[in-house]
Amino acid sequence: GNGLIDMTRRANLQIRGVRDESWRPLLDRLLDLGLVDHDARREGARMMMVAPDWREGDDSHRIARQLLDRLDELPDLPGKMGFVIDAGAAPLLSGEAGDFRIERARDGGLILRAERRAQGVPVDSGGEVDALLALARWFVESDGARAGRMARHDAPLPDWATGTAEVAAPRPRPVPGAWDGGMAYGLPFGQIDARHLLDAPAIRLTPWRMLLAEGQVPGLSADAADPLIHVEACPGAPTCPQASVETRDLARQLAPHVAGRLHVSGCAKGCACAMPADIVLTGRDGRYDLAFHARAGSAPVRPDLTATDLLAHFGAC
Repeated sequence: GNGLIDMTRRANLQIRGVRDESWRPLLDRLLDLGLVDHDARREGARMMMVAPDWREGDDSHRIARQLLDRLDELPDLPGKMGFVIDAGAAPLLSGEAGDFRIERARDGGLILRAERRAQGVPVDSGGEVDALLALARWFVESDGARAGRMARHDAPLPDWATGTAEVAAPRPRPVPGAWDGGMAYGLPFGQIDARHLLDAPAIRLTPWRMLLAEGQVPGLSADAADPLIHVEACPGAPTCPQASVETRDLARQLAPHVAGRLHVSGCAKGCACAMPADIVLTGRDGRYDLAFHARAGSAPVRPDLTATDLLAHFGAC
């Protein structure tokens, strides 16, 4: 590719800049490594986010492996739908979007929860994947494909999937630095130079632009004070044809001067971050709209700003 690998908000890696003459050998290598499924339908169904600090044989690992083994039993789901397996001592992925979730409950048991429903229903140990598959089938049978996502599907849940079990209070997510399995590294803008991974130990992917490594990765930063780890910015113009403004150079300049999370989006789609941020800059017709505690495209507090205006506003020049 182009030498840079992107980490997505869905805890996946993207290899960009692949040429016509190299995509087939690349795909063959990924298939050999088991990183892509030979069956296109199964590959499309492997939309699973797992609490990244899982341990061999624990509930998260066990359920994820069982679900992978039973992907052929899934119905045809709309694109981008996915499963969240968050069965550690307390939830770690509560703020991440999914559709069908297994989570730790307040009473210590596990529950099945549909996205956008505040409560879930208890599931027996060993029956979690049965419950996930049944909820996915119900989604299709109840015309959920028309809505596209569980969060937008308004049909009442079946009685067996309706419960009053509360999700346990979430754990703090890891920050760059040591974690009990190795080192956590922040990746500014979710990008990493492919060369850093050549001799890397086993790695865990996260939806937070962060890599959990089972050891040391030379050349990466584990500095929790790095202001860039609190910034989300899409590629922007001219890389993305949807963007009307530059994003990442501006984000680098602003990062040391803002408090809280900063999101710089080249357009109103907000591809880099679907969640609200403390400060949001949205590109529109070659200028920036400024909003606070909002998503990309939200009504601005100050519209039609230049990069120079923003640098002056935040004292970065």
